[in-house]
Amino acid sequence: MYKVYIALCLDNSLYTGITANLEDRYDRHTKGFGSKHTLQRGIDKILYTESFKTRIEAARRERQIKGWRRDKKLNLIKFGRPNL
Repeated sequence: MYKVYIALCLDNSLYTGITANLEDRYDRHTKGFGSKHTLQRGIDKILYTESFKTRIEAARRERQIKGWRRDKKLNLIKFGRPNL
C-alpha cells in the first residue's frame, strides 16, 4: 500500500510526496533526511493522505497534485476534493 501525502512545512508551504510507510517518512523528514524542499523549510505536520495499491497509481496522483496551485491543494485538504 502506498500513500500520497500533503505536508505543511514550517514556512507555511505545502509539500506533496509519496511513501509506503508514512510514519517513517515523516520521521525522516523531521530528522533532515527528506526532499530538498523539506530540508530547506522543515516540516510541521501531514495534512492529507490518499492510499493506493500500487506505486504507479500513487506516483501518477502525486504528479497530478504537484501540478496544482496552492488553493486547489487546500480545497483537496479541506473538502477531500479539489475545487474544479
